[in-house]
Parts: sequence; structure tokens; C-alpha cells
Amino acid sequence: MRVHGVLVEIAGSGVLLVGPSGVGKSECALELVARGERLVADDAVELEREGDQLVGRAVPAIAGHNEIRGLGILSVAELYGADALAEEACLGLVCRVEPVVEEPDRTGLDRGHEEWLGVAVPRVVLPSQPGASLATIVDAAARDALWRRVGPSAAERFAARTLRPVRQP
Repeated sequence: MRVHGVLVEIAGSGVLLVGPSGVGKSECALELVARGERLVADDAVELEREGDQLVGRAVPAIAGHNEIRGLGILSVAELYGADALAEEACLGLVCRVEPVVEEPDRTGLDRGHEEWLGVAVPRVVLPSQPGASLATIVDAAARDALWRRVGPSAAERFAARTLRPVRQP
């Protein structure tokens, strides 16, 4: 399956950025690469189901490149070295980047999932706001998704601690 989006590897997990053209997916990926994460694919991502997980790869014709409005086509390996690229990544999170999000999630309790090729993948919906560092937010979302795999999320622990009934003397 081919998807219009960008796939980056953050802390060993694939993060798929999807959203309308011009929302900042490629720029976010470039900033993540500059911070030491790895680009898998820009603009077109090939997803393949392998067992119970999805593996993403670049379309061969554009592998290793990143297109940035105003700069054009960039070779990630030339700019950041061969280690800035990953041939593939197992998909661990989908980040839907939207120009306007009516009611953004404020607690992190109900993020939901998306199904791709029969595999449920955790999802976050992120507003693309001028001046906000989308890369920092995506990085935090990816790391939080990794923690959620091993136990209750920070949001769940916070809710349990703050929403429990108060003892009366």
C-alpha cells in the first residue's frame, strides 16, 4: 500500500506523518533528522504487512531525499550522513497533522487507533500551528507511544491520581 506522507524513525520506532500537502510534514522530518533521528521516506511511503506489524519503506525512485518548499530536493545523506537514513521502520505511531483541529485532545486519554492493512496503529491528531515546533511535539508523541506499550500512560496515571475521591475526615 502506498501512502502520501512522511515516515521517520524516532527512538527505533516508525512514525508516519500524514496530512494535507503543505502542512509541514517534510519540514518536521528534516528537523527531526537534524536532531539525530532517521528519515525512512518522504512524500510516498510503501507500507507492507509483515506478521502483526506494518513495515514502511521509501519508494525506490525518491529514497534518501527530502523535498522542502523553497529549497527543493535535498539529499539527506549528503547533508547529514548515511546514518540519517533508515531503509525501513516498523510503524508504531500515526501522527495526523491538521491545519485546524476543532477540539484537540487535552488529556491524552482517548487517542485512538487507525487500521492500516488490518493492523491497528496508535494515532494522535496534532494541530499545525504557526510558530509551534511540530518536530518537538512529534518527538514527544513518539516517545510517549513507546511508554504506552509497556504500561499505563502518564495521562492515565495523572487521571487516576487526581480524579480519585477525596477522603473526608
